[in-house]
Amino acid sequence: MATDNSPLIFLMGVTGQTGRFILEDFDRNPSDARIRIGVRKQEDLERLRNEGRDAVLFDLDDPRTFGPALCGVDRLNILTGYTIAMTHQTKTLVDAAKKAGVKHIVNQGVFANDDCTDSKFSWFALVECYIEASGIPWTHLHPNMFMDGMLNVSPPTGGSFPVFWGEQRVGYIAVTDIAAVTAKVLRDGPENHASKNYYLSTETMTGPELAIMLSEVMGRTITCDVRHPADMEALFKAGGLKVEDWYAKSSIEFCTQLADGRLGYFGTVRDDIPYLLGRPGTSFRAWATAHRAELLDLVDRRADETPTE
Repeated sequence: MATDNSPLIFLMGVTGQTGRFILEDFDRNPSDARIRIGVRKQEDLERLRNEGRDAVLFDLDDPRTFGPALCGVDRLNILTGYTIAMTHQTKTLVDAAKKAGVKHIVNQGVFANDDCTDSKFSWFALVECYIEASGIPWTHLHPNMFMDGMLNVSPPTGGSFPVFWGEQRVGYIAVTDIAAVTAKVLRDGPENHASKNYYLSTETMTGPELAIMLSEVMGRTITCDVRHPADMEALFKAGGLKVEDWYAKSSIEFCTQLADGRLGYFGTVRDDIPYLLGRPGTSFRAWATAHRAELLDLVDRRADETPTE
């Protein structure tokens, strides 16, 4: 049971894809931790406070919110968007964490080598270096491609889903496993996890192999639309994918490096889940079985319909 002397853990992004599962994990197994939640929207703040939670206003783009949010915090989970804004957001947040006396930072990064050249991965590398230089004990998590992207980023709408790196193999991880690892590291604290890098890539597949597995689970024919980086670039130019320019260029470069082999290590299993959680990571088949109803709903939609996240 948590007391006034229990570690105070700060969570952000709890209304997003990964953050909500981290909060759910703490709800199932609170241990002796106290949880403070930072949210940007007033309606989310009121809802969480009505649930009896310690919630505060927190906006990564407004450093004025950092001081009150981090006051008394022992352990901080950093979870930013995949945009160039992460650089100044994390820099200013780490500065505030140091002033507030935060004792452990757990940062969610990407599955990338130190010498990566893709711009998005370079942003994460800079962020990690700044965290380490702060002197605050740190842990970096490195998840590979999200299985859950099948529900929003590349859904099997109408029975087909695209990949933009040819038939190269890539690794996958379930978002609930990322959340479970994050919660585990935050509970245990820096005594067990300081200066550690944990890699999360449970299973590898090509697009066509993924289509075969999904067909077996769905009991329906699912196909993979094997495309190439030039096809993604054409979609961006045609306005078919709405993202910021920096992110668009980075995504094209990522797919290019996957297709030509420079990111060949993305097609490897490197999985620290058994060592941290004492169980295997979730297989893609198990994930698809658990999400079968949602996937079937997408399969039954027309190809010109857009799924809601």
